[in-house]
Amino acid sequence: MKPILLQGHERSITQIKYNREGDLIFSVAKDTVANVWYSVNGERLGTYNGHTGALWCVDCDWDTKNVLTGSADNSCRLWDCETGKQLAMLNTSSAVRTCGFDFSGNIIMFSTDKQMGYQCFLNYFDLRDPQQIEDNQPYLTVPCAESKITSAVWGPLGEFVIAGHENGEINQFSAKSGEVLKKVKEHNKQINDIQTSVDLTMVITASKDCSSKLFDSTTLDHIKSFKTERPVNSAAISPIMDHVVMGGGQEAMEVTTTSTRIGKFEARFFHAAYEEEFGRVKGHFGPINCVAFHPDGKSYASGGEDGYTRIHHFDPQYFDFELEA
Repeated sequence: MKPILLQGHERSITQIKYNREGDLIFSVAKDTVANVWYSVNGERLGTYNGHTGALWCVDCDWDTKNVLTGSADNSCRLWDCETGKQLAMLNTSSAVRTCGFDFSGNIIMFSTDKQMGYQCFLNYFDLRDPQQIEDNQPYLTVPCAESKITSAVWGPLGEFVIAGHENGEINQFSAKSGEVLKKVKEHNKQINDIQTSVDLTMVITASKDCSSKLFDSTTLDHIKSFKTERPVNSAAISPIMDHVVMGGGQEAMEVTTTSTRIGKFEARFFHAAYEEEFGRVKGHFGPINCVAFHPDGKSYASGGEDGYTRIHHFDPQYFDFELEA
């Protein structure tokens, strides 16, 4: 399983995303540039230039027409995927932490950080209404007073957003009324990442409490747990196998204060049904900040604190693998 190394960032990777077909992979890092790559050979297709601060999040709509990025320069920007032209810029009063298109690609959501006296907000814009973009006026703004949103994804059918919070809570925020539809607290520390399964029926969380959990995305019922010794920064669900991949390691600032073994920064594979670990992939020098499966399930990508994105294509043995119960 020889990885393809994508070198296009000078600072640590914050998020990577495949488009729906999986032919492109988008990566954002703390160095103001959003890159887009061909996932098959790791060739860089281009960049989206304009942000002036670290980028925290990226998303692409289902027909790969537009790209959305959120940054610490207090803006969320919409780009033309093909030309790299900036289509819209939504200014905020604090850093944009999460962003996403709903399934139609018409409605976007993004959340802002609680900082400098501003509280955390979840904003919804309808891209079909140019007036909202022009006036920078979302059709719905939800304040999150208790604990800021650290990760968020759209639920099925674009009816609500599933958000993970700094205190370990998971909430469903309606995209119509903004009210909290469901609320669970299965983690006791910050949720670093939430990702959906390919059919949007399940979500997987990655938390600082060294575990990752699988939930039903509609009822938020807790289905499975996957435990490790290190904080989990990201987790993804395989679209074809009952597998999840997790990436983690300590925060960059805590690395020097703990054990010296670099081998702790592996991507770890767990069986989704048996909750058992069955494989690890080494590679990154430093913690893994983000993992994502290719939509066909035949490869996965990971982005690390070292600024590299690695694409791993699975060997044939992987697909025949059965976990002995």
